[in-house]
Amino acid sequence: MKKISAVIICKDEESNIEDCLKSILWCDEIIIIDSFSKDSTLKIAKIYTDNIFQNEWKGFSNQRKFALTKINYEWIISLDADERCGSELKNEINSVLSKDNIPEKGFLIPRKSFFLGKWVRHCGWYPDHQLRLFRKDSVYIGERLVHEGYEVNGETGKLKNDILHYTVNSISEFMSRINLYSTLSANEKMSDRKIGVAYILIKPFLEFMKKYIFQMGFMDGITGVMVCYFHMMTKTLTYMKIREMQNKINK
Repeated sequence: MKKISAVIICKDEESNIEDCLKSILWCDEIIIIDSFSKDSTLKIAKIYTDNIFQNEWKGFSNQRKFALTKINYEWIISLDADERCGSELKNEINSVLSKDNIPEKGFLIPRKSFFLGKWVRHCGWYPDHQLRLFRKDSVYIGERLVHEGYEVNGETGKLKNDILHYTVNSISEFMSRINLYSTLSANEKMSDRKIGVAYILIKPFLEFMKKYIFQMGFMDGITGVMVCYFHMMTKTLTYMKIREMQNKINK
């Protein structure tokens, strides 16, 4: 069996971190990269691992690169604090890594996301494959400001069992996250074409229609409506923030 390292990047995740850690106790080591949490995150984490490192927050990509320098084993599974590795996924990973020759450099894992406790099957939220199991010597980090991720040089495979993602536990918390993500997205796209009325008035509505109609968000009932509205709000805030930035530059 190949040894496997688990890595979690976190900050102020006292409500999530314990369940996440419990789900990966089967790994050979657990690495925590913390951005100077002010709550009980570290106190809880120390119950489960001694491999805790703190690093000043300079963006998702920077934290993931820092994490890779602290890992000791060949294979890595990466989780966010609001994610869990269920027993089915654990068994599948152990089965894959028990093979003598593994041609793949990484594996895409489907992610089952929950909104206020309900699994969102549509809206483009599932299966939402994520590259979360990979070889240390083959992985690199994308440079995007938001929705950045791991990538590998070489062949990738797909696993069948899901990462469980408890992404939205409260509306107020999710609103704060939308504010952050829209800012990052605006910074990333700021050099694009001038933002006019059509972008702010029409494109967010088209985003809602894409999620609700074409990606069948209506199949998720009122939860689907809420998810689609949040996507529309994120798009609206992103374009408004780009407009604000462009106006400041042109003054």
